[in-house]
Amino acid sequence: MEIWPGRPYPLGATYDGSGVNFAVFSEIAGAVDVCLVDDDGRERRVRLAEVDGFVWHGYLPGVLPGQRYGFRVHGPYDPERGHRCDPDKLLLDPYAQAIDGTMDGHESLFSYPMSDPAHGTTGQRNGLDSLGHTLLSVVVNPFFDWGQDRPPRHEYHNTVIYEAHVKGMTMRNPEIPERIRGTYAAIAHPATVQHLVDLGVTAIELMPVHQFVNDFHLQDRGLSNYWGYNTIGFFAPHNGYAAYGTRGEQVLEFKAMVKALHEAGIEVILDVVYNHTGEGSQLGPTLAFRGIDNNAYYRLVSSNLAHYYDTTGTGNSLLMRHPHVLQLIMDSLRYWVTEMHVDGFRFDLAATLARQFHEVDRLSAFFDLVQQDPVVSQVKLIAEPWDIGEGGYQVGNFPPLWTEWNGKFRDTVRDFWRGEAATLGEFASRLTGSSDLYEHSGRKPIASINFVVAHDGFTMHDLVSYNDKHNAANGEDNRDGESHNRSWNCGVEGPTDDPAVLTLRARQHKNLLTTLLLSQGVPMLAHGDEIGRTQSGNNNAYCQDNEITWMDWELTEAQADLLDFTRRLVELRRDNPVFRRRRFFAGSADHGGESEVHDISWFTPAGTEMSEDDWRNGYARSVMVFLNGQAIPEPDRRGQRIRGDNFLMIFNAHFEPLDFTLPSRHYGSSWRVEIDTAAETVSRRVRRAGTSVRAEARSTVVLRGLVDRGLVPPRGSAYSPLTRTIPS
Repeated sequence: MEIWPGRPYPLGATYDGSGVNFAVFSEIAGAVDVCLVDDDGRERRVRLAEVDGFVWHGYLPGVLPGQRYGFRVHGPYDPERGHRCDPDKLLLDPYAQAIDGTMDGHESLFSYPMSDPAHGTTGQRNGLDSLGHTLLSVVVNPFFDWGQDRPPRHEYHNTVIYEAHVKGMTMRNPEIPERIRGTYAAIAHPATVQHLVDLGVTAIELMPVHQFVNDFHLQDRGLSNYWGYNTIGFFAPHNGYAAYGTRGEQVLEFKAMVKALHEAGIEVILDVVYNHTGEGSQLGPTLAFRGIDNNAYYRLVSSNLAHYYDTTGTGNSLLMRHPHVLQLIMDSLRYWVTEMHVDGFRFDLAATLARQFHEVDRLSAFFDLVQQDPVVSQVKLIAEPWDIGEGGYQVGNFPPLWTEWNGKFRDTVRDFWRGEAATLGEFASRLTGSSDLYEHSGRKPIASINFVVAHDGFTMHDLVSYNDKHNAANGEDNRDGESHNRSWNCGVEGPTDDPAVLTLRARQHKNLLTTLLLSQGVPMLAHGDEIGRTQSGNNNAYCQDNEITWMDWELTEAQADLLDFTRRLVELRRDNPVFRRRRFFAGSADHGGESEVHDISWFTPAGTEMSEDDWRNGYARSVMVFLNGQAIPEPDRRGQRIRGDNFLMIFNAHFEPLDFTLPSRHYGSSWRVEIDTAAETVSRRVRRAGTSVRAEARSTVVLRGLVDRGLVPPRGSAYSPLTRTIPS
């Protein structure tokens, strides 16, 4: 077959209308073949004779989009020295923009014989050809009519994130045609888009959609890697979520999904897994990176190069100090922004990305590259700020450009509402944006991505329905998953017909939603929490691609009520800037704002201002907070000062009802209840300053100020835990 020299850049397979340029990096290779695979599974091998800077390249005229291909890399196979080249393995292109097929678990996928007692740590190789048993890269046509597509670009403080699974969200929706359920087309369907619009969220955060592979041990148990945190292709949309084909059609379908969501004003954020790959440890298959240049792509144990240094719990970690690994990640991020039009990324186990050597370093090369990149630095960047390695818990320590999943918000809010002692002070900090975590580095409340539940762990329904995990369906004798869930079943484990228990659970669910959506920072809902989705107590449903994890759209009356309640909360947040401030509360009239009223004040149930002793009271589980909607210091886009209503928020995590005395007229003379998590219908009766409002046991009451905004309290009278260290 005719081959021209081609170019070393861009890497991957690039179609130009007449043919395809192939380029792949390998520093250790002695030779590289590009292998074209026809519809009958036969391959044609073409040697890439040109190499520049360790990039092997060539141009094949006449090759068209839809062509399946792979690479065979000739080089040393010496695991004890970290080398695992194996020309008998047909390898994926690390830059493949589409991937076809699956891997079937055949022995040929592994470079070592399955009978080898050393399990791939010696130079013994099995010699079996993996063609016909592995995934294939696909040449993609880059052209797509984006029309007038524009990114919505919601500012962080106006953002409400909805974490969702492509399949789990859409698989049981009766309004979506059955043939496209569980696909990108289903996310783009008007039924899905309308649900998101009606809910009021501004961004959908999709769980991994990079091409991933299933673990063989799960397949042996009839399960699968449902969550998808097992990436093998950093440029390719996962082919299992494609409705119309996997020879490049998945790329067009993904783009159409993004376009549809953008038209509805919804941003698309991807949950990305750059910390490891689906090849696993030395026991895993040879699918791509391992066979191309193992020593360059992976972090190896320095004292034993046949083994992988793992801070992810998956068997391997990418080598974040190698220039071609960093190039791969940055090229991938730019591709998804520029070509696929996504609006941001949530980085799984992001602490691993900061491990240039062994320790987590916020000055690592990866952060430097992101900071200076003119494309990537301009989209939403969300870190999961931990991994399982030493020193891996890094909440509050990422650079200023980044936002973070606030694990301390999750833990504190759960503890407060289940009645744990000595949580009130920290609860106040989490409610007001976690300044103790982010202000020291010059960051604002928007640095905190607030969440109570996510895909990993209990759903919000299960958080108030189970004390213990129930993971028997995973086939690991209930040993997997977190055992300390900070949950409370409200008196009965699991399903019950007891009306008192069901009422309490519904109230607790609403308490959690209210706290989440009215806290400073950026709230993130997990899909289905707005309708009480349950996983029957499974807190590690990563392998359950079935009705355990899929959203059930046939709503009961209680679920419909919860959905309506969630919508009202999102609307309340959207319409009142005091719940989505750009800056931390000053806590004192001395710190700005046009009004002389404090921007925030804290009160005991008796209506007196909280003292240090009140915050130190380990048994205190109730507080009232005044939010001054007129003292927002930031101007809007037109340069006008934002003025809004004042609010009182009453949180009663006590097991008995309490009467809260409303503060004096200095804070407002008239109030009306907006939210009451214990009431079936909210009373619209006007409440006067100095009168009392009952907060039922374990409930939240939110009141809006009606008149006399901006009256002046006694100067220096308010103590705020935001102005000093909160007593523990």
